[in-house]
Amino acid sequence: MKIPLLMIPAVLVFAAAAAEGPAAAPTKVAVIQFQEAVLSTQEGQQVAAAMKTKFDPRKQQLDKRQADLKAMQEKLQSGGAAMTDAARAKMQNDLAVGTRTLNHDIDDLNAEAQEDEGKAMQSMAAKMGNIIKDYATKNGFAVVLDASGGTTPVLWAAQASNITAEIVKLYDTANPVKAEAPGKK
Repeated sequence: MKIPLLMIPAVLVFAAAAAEGPAAAPTKVAVIQFQEAVLSTQEGQQVAAAMKTKFDPRKQQLDKRQADLKAMQEKLQSGGAAMTDAARAKMQNDLAVGTRTLNHDIDDLNAEAQEDEGKAMQSMAAKMGNIIKDYATKNGFAVVLDASGGTTPVLWAAQASNITAEIVKLYDTANPVKAEAPGKK
């Protein structure tokens, strides 16, 4: 019996697969949108609301100061030629000083907000990490990859491997938020 040349590669592939024995069970891999998960928890939403309450009034004050400086700049540009040298010099100095202090105050506000956010995220991330580890162990996942942000090495993942929603539910169950008393801030 003569075997056609086209069938030889197929026979060799089949023979190689049979020689390897039974196929190993595939490794289970999960992905999570970690940042989204943290921010979607009840605690994350409560922290975000508290930060908004804390920092929005100061941000609004800074926005008003910035608008005032912009108006001063426009006044200087439109009517600067009609001003006396002393008035123009004073307005330029006031604008420069105001801009420097505004930038300094913006930097201070941003630094304070980042510090507060970092402390809250660090605490929540530690709790979230423990929940992810327990979930992955109980459900047979060999690895859980963070697919949030643009710097992740995850190029594609099936939606079925995304455990974000389950982790958020488990986190909320394990870490219920305490409601604030009405009128308290």
